[in-house]
Amino acid sequence: MTEASLPAGRLSDEVRDAFERRAPVVALESTIIAHGLPRPRNLQVAEELEETVRAAGAVPATIAVLDGVPHIGLGKDALERVANDTSLRKLGFRDLAPALATGASGATTVSGTAFLAARAGIRVFATGGLGGVHRDWTTTQDESADLGLLSRTRITVVCAGVKSILDVPATLERLETLGVAVLGFRTAEFPGFYLSSSGRPVDWTVREASEVAAVMRAQDALGGLDSALVVANPVPEEEQLDPRLHDRVLAEALAAAEREGVTGQATTPFLLAYLTEHTEGASLEANLAAVRGNVRLAAEIATHWAAEPRG
Repeated sequence: MTEASLPAGRLSDEVRDAFERRAPVVALESTIIAHGLPRPRNLQVAEELEETVRAAGAVPATIAVLDGVPHIGLGKDALERVANDTSLRKLGFRDLAPALATGASGATTVSGTAFLAARAGIRVFATGGLGGVHRDWTTTQDESADLGLLSRTRITVVCAGVKSILDVPATLERLETLGVAVLGFRTAEFPGFYLSSSGRPVDWTVREASEVAAVMRAQDALGGLDSALVVANPVPEEEQLDPRLHDRVLAEALAAAEREGVTGQATTPFLLAYLTEHTEGASLEANLAAVRGNVRLAAEIATHWAAEPRG
C-alpha cells in the first residue's frame, strides 16, 4: 500500500514500514483521545494503547484528519495535537469529504476510522464499543452511521459490544439485517460494553485469535458483499461496572435526558458523561478495561492474519 493509493493521505513512517514488511497493523480510533477522556490522561491512554499493540508484535495506526489530510498512524507530535487541541471536530464517515475539502482537523469515530483504515489496506480495527440503534428508535429514527458503514466495509472490528445506553436487541437485529457477522470471543452472549454481558445471545463463538483470522479468510474466499466482521470481546467480569450500579444510573441518566430535552447527537455524550459522573468514574474505568482488552485481542488477530499467505 502506498500513499498514492490513498488520495491526500499520509502514512506514518512506522505504518509505511509495516506495509512494506507485510507486518501486522491495527487501526485505532482517535475520538476516544480527543473527546472521550479527560486531559492529560487521554494522551497517556493513547500512548499506552499504541504500546500494547507493539508489545503484541503488531504496529499501531491511530487515525485522524489533520489540516484536511487523513493520517494513518500518528507520530509523537500529531498524537499530542489530537490529545490537546480542543478545537478538533468529531469526524464520522460522512464528514470526511467536507473535512478534506475545507482543510479541517478532527478525530475519527468508528465509521470514519473504519473507512480510512480499510481504504489504506488495514484489516483489523480495535475500539471500545460500537454505535447502534438508539432507544425510542420508532419515534426518533436515530441510528448510528457505524452500522451502515460496516455493512459495506471489509474490516474486522474488535469491540466490547455496543454502548449500553443504546437499544442492544434492536442493534443486533439491525446488524443481522445488514449482513454483518458477529462473533462472540470466548462468550456465547453479546457483551454489554461496561458489562461482560448484555444478556443477548450471539450465534457464533470462537475461542482463539487464529479462528477469527480463519473466518476473515473465509469471508474473502466467499466473495460477495464487502461487509465487516464484528468480534465481540467482553470486558472481564472482575473489571466490569457493577451491574446494579449500571442499571440504576443508566435509568437516572435516561430520565435526566428526557427531563432536560436532550435529543439527537447530544444524547450519547450526555448519557456517557452522566454515567461517568454518577458512578464516580467507575464507568470510565470499565470502558478503558474493555478498550485495553480489545486492543490486545486485535493485535493477536492481526498477527495471525499477517502470518498467512494470501493471493
